[in-house]
Amino acid sequence: MNYWLVKSDPETYSWADFTRDRRTFWDGVRNFQARNNLKAMQEGDLALFYHSNTNPGVVGIAKVVRTAYQDPTTTDPNWVVVDLEWYSEFPRLVSLAAIKAEPQLANIGLIKQSRLSVMPVTAAEFDLIVAMGHPS
Repeated sequence: MNYWLVKSDPETYSWADFTRDRRTFWDGVRNFQARNNLKAMQEGDLALFYHSNTNPGVVGIAKVVRTAYQDPTTTDPNWVVVDLEWYSEFPRLVSLAAIKAEPQLANIGLIKQSRLSVMPVTAAEFDLIVAMGHPS
């Protein structure tokens, strides 16, 4: 299994929207590196759902349920989507500030490539962020 982080501006598509819909295709990616990350996703992979811009942070987890296919919002064959399904919600937002403050996350792509909308995360990074979102 691989782990990912996907970003969405909550004014465009929020966690509340995803919770309501339960499943969506992840569209609007117009960066080749992010597109390549979409193409690398496999069914069953898990993705941290990150709200960007307004109160930035990880709010929950999505599961990849369909691998890359042509983005239905464009006829340009360069762009693809994957289908994501709601998996779980964090009881507490894991803020960008908390991620930046955690030494074990110093090399996470979210900090190193802050503008990338779809990125891999390691299993250790994924597990740590999940633990941060589920305080004891």
